[in-house]
Amino acid sequence: ALGEPFRGHEGAVYSVAFSPDGRYVASGSEDGTIRLWDTETGQARGEPLQGHKGAVHSVAFSPDGLCVASGSWDTTIRLWDTETGQAQGEPFRGHESAASSVAFSPNGRYVASGSEDKTIRLWDTETGRALRKPLRGHDNFVSSVAFSPDGRCVASGSEDGTIRLWDTETRRARGEPLQGHARAVSSVAFSPDGRYVASGSDDKTIRLWDAETGQALGKPLRGHEHFVSSVAFSPDGRCVASGSRDKKIRLWDAETSQTLAQTSRDITHLIISVPTPSDSHLFTSTSHQKLNPHNNLSHIPRSVSGPHFAPPYFHHCSLLANGWVSSLEGLIYWVPPHNRHGLQHSHILTIPTNHPLGATWIDFTRFRCGTSWIQCRK
Repeated sequence: ALGEPFRGHEGAVYSVAFSPDGRYVASGSEDGTIRLWDTETGQARGEPLQGHKGAVHSVAFSPDGLCVASGSWDTTIRLWDTETGQAQGEPFRGHESAASSVAFSPNGRYVASGSEDKTIRLWDTETGRALRKPLRGHDNFVSSVAFSPDGRCVASGSEDGTIRLWDTETRRARGEPLQGHARAVSSVAFSPDGRYVASGSDDKTIRLWDAETGQALGKPLRGHEHFVSSVAFSPDGRCVASGSRDKKIRLWDAETSQTLAQTSRDITHLIISVPTPSDSHLFTSTSHQKLNPHNNLSHIPRSVSGPHFAPPYFHHCSLLANGWVSSLEGLIYWVPPHNRHGLQHSHILTIPTNHPLGATWIDFTRFRCGTSWIQCRK
């Protein structure tokens, strides 16, 4: 973990979100407040944002970072000025039950909300008014909503076990529900290019879907031992992170569906996984009233397109605390402390520099591994 947990909430933390520039984290809590945190210092920024009359289930930053949206058990959605901490206008009212999820459109003009009243609503952020009638089709609570990168589609996950895709122009469902999960869908996320949707479910699995055809891609991703509470794509789309009530975070290769890594120890009860814009860290929110910043995860091996071939000893490798990259075969190579955050792939190391030309790349494709280090050097 990077430093100490962020402490300040008086109840379980249900949702976290990074600001677009990665400088701040917003958190929503059972205590009915939203807090803003400085990711460098770990300190709360100002006083808690107060106004909801119930637990805050979901928070999201606007694309420009100047506003935070929150959805609450009190059925309302609120917008908050991140500079002043003041509520912007009146609460958005229209849902008949708890607002369980909120998401900004890519242009920041709209907010989508999912509710336990089984509907999705789209709101104009300028007027606070709902756009036409709610989107209906789910047979149970809507637990998660997400905008596609182009803003033309909203994905929703529901307790009815399905995912639906909605056209934001026509306000109609695109095709049939995406079916495949055996239990409630708790989280949905679009890939950065908008081609895929990831979903996490109470059936303990993650599924990937083709956003155009609605077809499931491959088999479910299995490994968690309890409900999957959250999923998120890495900014490059190659990795999917999942958080579960089994107290584990898992990273999956989005192309091969293979597990890349998991946390080696329990962290707490409820996990929400969120990658930073730089694809460097994960934050988890927990029922223990704190936020946990996790160490740089860029050392996780990923599939690399092209003719490169990663030798067998690069599979399932990890960066140890002392700087050695280790696999099932033993130690492979050592990375100096100031370069460890630059390990991007199992066989490519990026060394960031302050030089205006950028970073240095070292290609390990022809790397040879052995226990006799002097002979290997020859």
